[in-house]
Order: sequence, then structure tokens, then C-alpha cells
Amino acid sequence: MELLQLHYFLTVARLEHMTEAARSLHVTQSSLSKTIQRLEEDLGVPLFDRTGRKLRLNEFGTRFLRRAEKALYELEQGRQELRDLSSPEHGTLELAVTTASPLPQLLRGFRKKRPHIQFHVQMMNEMSLISLLHKGEVDFCLSSPPIQEEGIACQVVYIDPIFVAVPKGHPLARRSNVSLAELRNESFVGVQKGYGARNFVDALCQSVGFSPHYVYEGDEPARLAALVEAEIGIAFIPGTAKNARESIHYLQIDNHTLVREIALLWNTSRYMSQAALEFREFVIDYFASLSDERP
Repeated sequence: MELLQLHYFLTVARLEHMTEAARSLHVTQSSLSKTIQRLEEDLGVPLFDRTGRKLRLNEFGTRFLRRAEKALYELEQGRQELRDLSSPEHGTLELAVTTASPLPQLLRGFRKKRPHIQFHVQMMNEMSLISLLHKGEVDFCLSSPPIQEEGIACQVVYIDPIFVAVPKGHPLARRSNVSLAELRNESFVGVQKGYGARNFVDALCQSVGFSPHYVYEGDEPARLAALVEAEIGIAFIPGTAKNARESIHYLQIDNHTLVREIALLWNTSRYMSQAALEFREFVIDYFASLSDERP
């Protein structure tokens, strides 16, 4: 059994289509078919049920896939460990986030400490983030809400207050507080369903008898402030996303504790480089300092 066979098998198992898999791997379809056939001959069982060029993992293939993913994952961890040992001052940290508002200051601060460390950041919903964590494809995740999963460490690092953001010309802009019930007839801009913050505020509004009317639903939380400023609608915006330079007024919510928990997550079985260890400590200290600064 060869590593190339395992890599090819994982791609075919993911796409379940020989032509698409060959295109993804930049090999000919005949070469890919022969490689998969040799793997099945080595194992002594078929891994796919075949209907023309369409493939579907059978029970043998499903069981073998789990083992193959683990084997390649361990080899990649070994590669990363050696890379870290040979060049500890360089490297790339892989991050996934459901909340991006704290990132600019957070990453800027760490880059001052470790200027040669690069970052690759992905913004996604909770389900996609969990999948990446379990596969060991990211070093850390910043998630709101926290996620409890076997094999995943979850440390709440910050309690982030949530405000109602209105444009400076809005009637509510003359006030410092507002009740949720007063927002019943407002138009909102927000993120799509599936994001923790959206689910949380929707449930809270429903608890006082209304569902927010959204005129914009997107997957870029950072865009909400610009939409509020343009008077498209009002929004629930966390404290870490506030910007004093915007033409926006922020109100506190009466009689409700409106906060979100931000958690740092990592796969406990993934190899953690020295840079990753330092980044984890930096994140915890960074959010602790934010908590100390809050009145």
C-alpha cells in the first residue's frame, strides 16, 4: 500500500465521482482508476459501489476511510513537528472563526511578538468549524458560542457585551438604553441563520413576543456596521466590533443581560508547535486585558 493510493482514495471518497476526482488531482482518469483498483486488490475487497462513472462508498470503503484519514493525519502531524523543529521562528498558524471582530487587534498584537509567523484564517459557521477541528486541519478556532465536543478543548476567554447599533439620525440615537419590546417594528441587518450570535438574539427577541424583521442577511458580520451607518437597518453588534469613528450610536438593552461568550478551541490530539503554544497564551492574556479595561 502506497501513500499515493491513500491520497487518491480520500479524494475519490470525498467526490464520489472518478472524472471529478481525476480533474481535482490533475491526473488522467485511467491512471486514477488503476490506482484505486490496485488499492482494492491489495485490501482484497471493493471500496466503492459503481454505477458507470459514479461511485459510492460501501461499508468496506466507509470503514477504511476513517483509518486512512487517521493515518494521513498522523503523518501530516509528523511533518509539521519536524518543520517546527527545523524552523521554529517561521511557519503558519491555521485559524477558523465564527466571529472575526476581535481578529485585527489580536493578530496585530501577536505579529509584533512573532513577526515571521503567518496566519491563514477562515470564516465559517459552527458545523463547518467543528468538522475542521475534528479533522485536525486548523490549530485554533475562535467561536461564539462555545462548542462542547469530545476531543476538543474549549476555553471561554471573553464575555462580550452586545449592543443595539442605530445610525446617528435614528430617533433612538438620543438615548442610552432601550427595551427589546421597543424594537418590534424596526428593520434589522444581521448575519444568516446558523451563526451563534444570530440564533441567540432571535431567541431573545422571540422571548418578548416578536421575531426581528431582517432586510439584510449575510455571512460577513464586519459589514453590518456599514449597513447601519447607511441607514439600511439597525443591528445587534458586540462590543469587540464597536468603532468610535463610525456614525453609529450604541444602546444598552434594558432588563436583559445581552452578552456572548467567545471561546478558544483546539483539537487535543493535534500536534501543537511552539508558535501555537505562544499564540494560545497570547489570546488568553489579550482577552483578559480587555476584561480588565471594561468599566
